[in-house]
Amino acid sequence: MLTLYMSPGTSSMAVHIALHEIGVPFELKLLSFPKKEMKTPEYLALNPEGAVPLMLIDGRPLTQVAACLFYLAKTHPDAKLLPANDPETEAQAISWMSYVAAHIHPVARLGGEYVKNAWTIAEKKFAITSKGGDWALGQYSIADIHLFRLYWRMVNRPNPATGFPRMDGLFARMMARPAVKKTLEAEAALGYELPA
Repeated sequence: MLTLYMSPGTSSMAVHIALHEIGVPFELKLLSFPKKEMKTPEYLALNPEGAVPLMLIDGRPLTQVAACLFYLAKTHPDAKLLPANDPETEAQAISWMSYVAAHIHPVARLGGEYVKNAWTIAEKKFAITSKGGDWALGQYSIADIHLFRLYWRMVNRPNPATGFPRMDGLFARMMARPAVKKTLEAEAALGYELPA
């Protein structure tokens, strides 16, 4: 059984989308930032990072978006969230998720030129790795899910950075996916308590 500890609209959204993509039963455990529920002793015993997402795999904890997405893609190959038997493309997926975690996520709070620069590089990277296609790796994958979550957050902030046609295209394609629609509807119903 899979259990996702999450807070609507946060990084856990990417894992929530992937869970809908693979189509297996899972349980959601809602955590509140304002109530500091990620800092309780009970939660810290499972996730010393005190953050979301946390995914329990038959009771065993796994943290960090990239790790959760990679696990779901590898354990559910029929969902085609990673190309099978293609180490180079898997490495590109890890490269994308590392870039998102190290360069896009941290600058979100800084705003302005920091955000613009991070997404400008993502635009250029997308042109290379997509091989002229619609998805970051040439076909739909966990890299697109991870990119989408941060782009979704950026475009929903006041005065978002603009001028990213590849990311805008990815955003539109992701918004049309049933798993994304289902996730956004579920998270909106739970209510957003996004940190600043």
